[in-house]
Amino acid sequence: MKNKIKLLCAAVLMTGALSACSTSTTDPADAYKGESAREIYAKGKSALQDKSYSEAIKRFEALDVQYPYGAETESAQLYIIYAYYMKEEYSLAVAAAERFIRIHPASPNVDYAYYMRGISDYYQNMGILERMFLIDLATRDLTQIQKSYSDFNELVVRFPTSKYTPSAHQYMVYLRNVLANHELRVGEYYYNRRAYAASANRASGLVARFQGAPAVVDGLVLMVKSYRKLGLTKQEQDALSVLKYNYPNVTVDYDSDYVLS
Repeated sequence: MKNKIKLLCAAVLMTGALSACSTSTTDPADAYKGESAREIYAKGKSALQDKSYSEAIKRFEALDVQYPYGAETESAQLYIIYAYYMKEEYSLAVAAAERFIRIHPASPNVDYAYYMRGISDYYQNMGILERMFLIDLATRDLTQIQKSYSDFNELVVRFPTSKYTPSAHQYMVYLRNVLANHELRVGEYYYNRRAYAASANRASGLVARFQGAPAVVDGLVLMVKSYRKLGLTKQEQDALSVLKYNYPNVTVDYDSDYVLS
């Protein structure tokens, strides 16, 4: 994925104004004072190509502060987002992306900032264990996952023809499935502890909000079983009708006290 991001970043064209977050102890206003804007920018790009991301960030931030209206400054601000992302400093990448969106809402490259914000929010939630061993994200706190989904959705809605939109849509499908699985897990938790009203509500919300997710079929089963436990015959039959219409081969095991897992 990062190689893909690198190729996308290399394709971005730019122009513009102003600055982002810094991890450097040197004041950007004082750095590289003996160099021209073009020199700072060129050496920043060279550092980026050499994967010297900290040096690239220092140079681009210095350019941003010292030459806020320079020809290369908008480009430098986009490279700052990318460099923070490659350093795995995702919160700083998000802050830099949000700043670019705020300052340059009409930029022809603002879609890239939206995309990188979504990617950075996504990886902010994924620790080393998840990335190495693909631990189920549905068991985690999904605050950042929800934010990432919203980020990508905003890109898709605002820029339907952007070259980043197909990738963003793929992330949205994956994240939708993660969020749906999470709702299912919570619903099962309530059901297995005989909190049937809570399990029915969770399952109903899953079915309503995450249409198309694989977890919907299990959510419908959970609704049917929860309503039966609550003695709500009409709601049970309504949910069963929807289940049978959409998934005719699925059966409900009423004899089991537990659902799925």
